[in-house]
Formats: sequence, structure tokens, C-alpha cells
Amino acid sequence: MSKSQSTLTELTEFCEECGSRTPHEVSIELKTESKKETNRAFSREPYRVTKCRACGDERTQRMNDA
Repeated sequence: MSKSQSTLTELTEFCEECGSRTPHEVSIELKTESKKETNRAFSREPYRVTKCRACGDERTQRMNDA
């Protein structure tokens, strides 16, 4: 029996849509939060993005709120 190996960007996490633990692609993205042109360069925040490999559900969480 072979066992699949996870990549460095894949984690097994609970998926609310699937209702079970499934493989997820995980990444960090910088998102601009300010709508004002003058402050946009200073309003970037890191977000943790997870995408379920089973159902495709994608969720984001602001890292400062974690």
C-alpha cells in the first residue's frame, strides 16, 4: 500500500464544507485594505489562504486576527 506524501504547501485541516479533515493548499498573501490612494502602500496585511483540495472551498483569515 502506498501512502501519498504532502507537499510543503499542503496541510490536512478540518473543512467546514466537507465536514472532515481533508488536504488543503495553504498560502500567505498580502492584501491591500485601504481604499484611499494615499494610504494604499501602507495598508497591506498578511492573510492565510486555505483551499480544500476535495471540494474547492477557499477561506481567508487575516493573520493579525489569528
